[in-house]
Order: sequence, then C-alpha cells, then structure tokens
Amino acid sequence: MGILQGLAAATWTAASLLQFAEARFTYPDCVNGPMSRNLICSQGADPAKRAAALVANMTLEDKLQNLVDRANGSQALGLSRYDWWNEALHGVAYSPGVSFGFTGQFTSATSFPLPITIAAAFDDALVESIGLTIGAEARAFANNGRGGLDVWTPNINPFKDPRWGRGLETPGEDPFRIEGYVKHLLRGMEWASQEPEQVGGRQMIATCKHYAAYDLERWNGANRHWFNAIVSMQDLVEYYMPPFRQCARDSNVGSIMCSYNAVNGTPACADSYLMQTVLREHWNWTQHGNYIVSDCNAVRNIWNDHKWVANAAQAAGKTYAAGDDNVCEATVGSTDVRGAYQQGLLSIETIDTALKRQYEGLVRAGYWTKEEDDEAGFRSLGAADVNTQDAQNLARQAAVDGMVLLKNDGTLPHAVQRNQPVAVVGMWANDRMRMLGNYAGRPPVYHTPAYAAQQLGLQINYADGPVYRATNYSAAIAAAKASDIIYYFGGIDTSVETEDLDRTVITWPDVQLSLLRELSALGKPLVVVQMGTSIDNTPLLSNPNISSIIWAGYPGMFGGPAAFDIITGAKAPAGRLPITQYPANYTAQVPMTDMSLRPSAANPGRTYKWYSSAVQDFGFGLHYTNFTVALGALNTTTPGRETQDEDERPKADTAVFWITELLDPCTQRHKDRCAFPSIPLSITNTGTKTSDFVALAFITPQAGPAPFPRKELASYTRERDIEPGEVRQTALQFSVGSFARVDASGNTVLYAGSYCVGVDVPERERVCFEVLGEDRVLDAWPQPKAGNGTTVR
Repeated sequence: MGILQGLAAATWTAASLLQFAEARFTYPDCVNGPMSRNLICSQGADPAKRAAALVANMTLEDKLQNLVDRANGSQALGLSRYDWWNEALHGVAYSPGVSFGFTGQFTSATSFPLPITIAAAFDDALVESIGLTIGAEARAFANNGRGGLDVWTPNINPFKDPRWGRGLETPGEDPFRIEGYVKHLLRGMEWASQEPEQVGGRQMIATCKHYAAYDLERWNGANRHWFNAIVSMQDLVEYYMPPFRQCARDSNVGSIMCSYNAVNGTPACADSYLMQTVLREHWNWTQHGNYIVSDCNAVRNIWNDHKWVANAAQAAGKTYAAGDDNVCEATVGSTDVRGAYQQGLLSIETIDTALKRQYEGLVRAGYWTKEEDDEAGFRSLGAADVNTQDAQNLARQAAVDGMVLLKNDGTLPHAVQRNQPVAVVGMWANDRMRMLGNYAGRPPVYHTPAYAAQQLGLQINYADGPVYRATNYSAAIAAAKASDIIYYFGGIDTSVETEDLDRTVITWPDVQLSLLRELSALGKPLVVVQMGTSIDNTPLLSNPNISSIIWAGYPGMFGGPAAFDIITGAKAPAGRLPITQYPANYTAQVPMTDMSLRPSAANPGRTYKWYSSAVQDFGFGLHYTNFTVALGALNTTTPGRETQDEDERPKADTAVFWITELLDPCTQRHKDRCAFPSIPLSITNTGTKTSDFVALAFITPQAGPAPFPRKELASYTRERDIEPGEVRQTALQFSVGSFARVDASGNTVLYAGSYCVGVDVPERERVCFEVLGEDRVLDAWPQPKAGNGTTVR
C-alpha cells in the first residue's frame, strides 16, 4: 500500500490532507430507507441470512461494482458507498477511507509506538489495552463519518531479515511472540476485550496481513510485486504460518489480506491452496462469513508483474475463484471484474459468495444495527472516546515499556539537577515526525526528547544531527562541549526502512559514527538512544567512552518523555529485543531472496533460532537492578510408570512426561493447544531499584528432525514493580504445541525425546526432562494438489 508511505515521514499540508478528505462514511437507513423492508435490517435474524438477503436483491451491475475496495453501493437499495481501505497500525491513520478534521473534533487520534516497540515490552495485557483503545477510536471515527468499520491491521509477517523495510510494522521475528501479540490485539480491537458470545458483534473488523511468506520490498533487483518466494513446506508451516493460524483458527479474525508475492510459483492472491485449502478448510475460518481482501494492486500484479496470466480479466477471474473476496485497487479501475464475468471466468455463484462474506462481516460489525438496538454500545462511541487521558497515558507507557537497555556503565539512571547543562543532539532529538514511523495518523501532541528535557528543567544545548548524508555537525560538537552530559538521539528512520524500501546495509550510518567518535572523545558521559530496527551496535558497544545505549525503535508521540523516563530512572528499563541484532557482514552471507531458516552451506541461519553469531540476541535487555531466577520442580505425569521397552525407561532423577497422558485426556479440538504442566518460577530483586522483569522461557529440544534449533521461545511473562528484596512467585505457562516440531511435510508432531527449558538471555537457569511414548501427530498438514496453488518444495 505504497501511496501512504510518505505521509508519516513528511509534514502534513492542507494539500496532503485533502487527498483523503472525500472519505465520508454513513450508516444505512434501516428505518425509512429502501433497505428497511429487507431482512438485512432485521436485528434478530441470522447474520449470514441477512447478508444473503441483501445480495439477493442486488442487480448484476450492483454486484460487479461492489467487489473492490471503493465499493459503489446501490442507489436503488439505499446502500451507500463504502471504502474498505482504512488503516490503524498503531492508531487511526491516514488512508483513503479515513479523514481527519481540520478544526473541531476528530482532528487527531492517539498515536502509539509502532508494533516493533510495543512487542519489546513482552506484555500481552498491554497489547490488548492498545487494541481496545485503537478499536474504540476507529469506531468513534466511523460513527462520525470519518472512517469505515474495518481496518487493515495488524501486519504479522515475521521479521526474519534485518534489511526488510517493513519490519518496524511487525511484532518482531519470533512467531510465538507474534501469536501472543495478535491474540490480544484482536481481542481488544475486535471484541472490546470480551468473549465474542458476550459482546454480540465486532467493535471493528481487523485484517491480518500479508498472507503469506511476504517480507521483501525492493532489494537488488527483486521486487515485491513479482517476487516468487520459494519456501519449503517445513519452513512455511513452522515459521511463516503460525501468526496467521492464530488469526484464522484461534482468533477468528474478521478479515485476512493476501500478499503481493507468489509462493512457490503461484501468486498469493490467486492461490486456492493458501486461501481455500488452508484458511477455510484446514483452519475452518468460515465461522462468521470471514472475507479475504487483496493487497493494493496485488491482483493487477498477477498479470502485469508476475506474468502468470495474460490480462486483467483473467487475473480477476483467478483471484475470486481461488477465494479472494475483495480487491484493493491502488490503480483505480485496474481490476477487470466485468470482463472476467463476461468472458465466463467469474461465475455469479462466486460473485455472490464474495459479497455475502463481505456483508456478513459488516452485519457483525453493526453496520445495519440501529443505535437504539446496539447493546454493545459501539454506536455510542464518539469524540469523547478519542485522545482520552487514559489513552495518552497508555501511549506513553507503551513507549517506556518497549525501550531496551543495551549497554550501561553506571551512567544511567541520571539524577536530574535543575539547570544542569545537557546536550540533546541528534537527528530525532527534536524531530516530531520520525518518532511516529509509518502508517501514522495525526497525533494530538508531539513530545520530543528536547521537549522532555525542557520540562525537567534542564539547561538544554540542542543541535540537530545527520541521518545518512554527510553534513556539518559542528553545532552538535559545540553543544556537547558546553554540557555536563551528552544525550545523542540517533539511528535510522523511515528514510531508509519503510514500505517499498529495503536496506542493503545494517550498520550505523558513517556520518553518525563519525559524529559519535568525536562526541565520545570529549571524555563526557555519553548516552545513545537508538531509533530504528536492527543496527550493528558493535562500534558503540566496544567504545568505552560511550556510556549507555537505549534501543527505542519507533516510540510514537511520547517518544521524548518516554526516553527521559528511562534516562532519569523515573521508570526502570525492562524491555527485551524483539529482533536479533546482526553483525554488518550478515548482509553478505545470505540474500534477502533466500526464504530458508536453517543453516546451510549458503545460509548462516536466520533468527535467533538458527543463527549463533548475533551482536546481541533476541530477548536481550539490561536493568538498573539485579535479578536472580529459580525454576521450581516439574509436575510430571505419572513419573513412576514402568515400560517394557528398555530404551524408553527414563534416566535416573529425570522428570518424565508421557505423550498419552499429555494428550488423551485433553478435550481441545486442536491438540497443539492442550495444556502442558506449568513450571514454577521465582524472581528475586537483589538490587536496590524497583523494576519490572520480563521472564523469557526457551525450549531446547533434542527430539524430532535434525538439525535442532538453538532454542525456541515458548513462554513469557512481564512481572511488574518488583521491589528490592522482593521474591515474586509466578509460573511459566506452556501448551503441548510449545514442544512440538514440524516435519518435512509440514505435520506438527510431538516427538519423544529430551527437552530443556532455559530462562532469560543469557540463560540464567534451566530444567530438563524426558517426553516418552510414541510420537504423536498433533496437526496433519494438508498437501497441495496439482493445480490448486503452492507447490510442494
């Protein structure tokens, strides 16, 4: 969706705002309009039947005009135009379906940190609160004609390559972490943190994107619009699919977006294996008339870029027949729906199915619900529910909780002294827009580091700094010389990593390294607050004159105060890296186009699971205090059980779990969700400062197909406000799927063998145990058939 990428990085002018000003949403008239006589307006009727009744009364012309994102509605039926393109990645955002006011109400919306920073907090309750807030604000915009009832978020593609330009939009590189993020974001955004059967409808329709195996924009001649991702079935199921499984099978998300790329030769938006076999049949994603929308111009790409078919009509026929229901046209008119129908490539049955799915989604979101019948109260959300004080507090908390302390020689926390001269320098030290990242709306405030330092009563010596281009930075040196302590706010931004823009290098920009060398040579305390995703920090970590490093990612509208909350110790750092920090030479070791995860002669391995030479590993993070952790005894299943097979007898003093007794009593439909006994964990604050602690538990298996991963995240929890001397008791929660592996055919299997659970990065404590019995397939993966899409690789 590239036309939006520049807006978050530029100053918004009246001209850029007018680009979206025509979007006006209206609810149908179910009292006096033509639809009042149609079952669609019958509040108590079955949603699927209501949607079918509307479609049955549409003319063929109506139907053909409502299969794309800018749907024309039907004047005869009283069905208004509807724009499906609404964005809300980290707050209500500029998009064709959303309009911000110039004066009065709805001139802004709460702008949270980007997901990469939110994910670093490792707190699912925080994520759910953010989802609830974004969903409520988006619904308030819709209720007042300024947005639709659906949003194209979240972006859940795993961030496996540090060069990917859209990694900042994601919750990081680990599928399990993304699953937790997705589960709780959707629970807040769609269901207002209630059970679906209790709430009675969706607050908003969320859209999980981009399905599937999408993580390349534009790199060394490869382009997302025609790139063919060659993915083994093992990697597809083990790494690229779990976040979408959570969306579809487990969270029943309202919508999913198919991606630009092809997967093993078939464009994703024309792949019946991905959309029909996996999504709708294997994951049973059919409960609520859930619908699929294409990425913008992805259907145009099928013929124009992939050259998979000859023309636009054939592309439209293929995508709808494969299971897509709505096409986003960045190039308006590029989808030849009419031609596909006239040429017999698109049947009326397929058209009707697509429309019924879309309209059932809107039924469940209350599009035809009269305000007096809205038991959930979603229609009553308005201007008073946007930019509340609670929302702003949450945005600041998310920025604070997501910051990660990477280095500290004792300089931090800094006890603030009023009027103390401090240097606040660097490219985002007083820049409002960089903090927001991409897919942003207009926030109510922009609080930069310079603003925050001023509020603390410090004497600020401010100077801008370079990003990539060599510029004169003498003002920054002068500011540092006049100060007691130097705060450098640098890194990278969306000028080098964003949609349609991958990186080729992952080092600090040369001009910034040059500036940092000169600043560090002054012999003063130097604190670096790094913005951006993955950068090789080796030069900073090895420089003894650089005192501290804080990773901030993209912290949002309160990025400045959040940074100084950490700097001053008003809040203690507890975030953990949601991505591996790779060394600079990684980019020469594997091309972005290599989709494989496991190490090979041509690939050093990807992500912390397989790559062993990180500068700083996924999950790393320092504190202002000291913690010790201790794992409790395992509650095993029948540890004294005997077996006739000598090879299956457990080792002496080894905890044992039997596969039959883990799975046979479990009533879960999906066996990977069966509970595995929790492991008690005690956390002791042995230092002098109150602090949160993020407990990360990693599985190290010695079972199943080789090679074995280094480790895999299987449980996490954020324990808050642990006081000095306090011993906090908690437990690490697992499912049977936490210990399962994926075989070459994509089957998820619980294997008999040895397993260890280790806590923290670097590891502080571990327990090991045996899983005995006969290997059990937890999920038999459906295989592609000839002609229905993704080829087995």
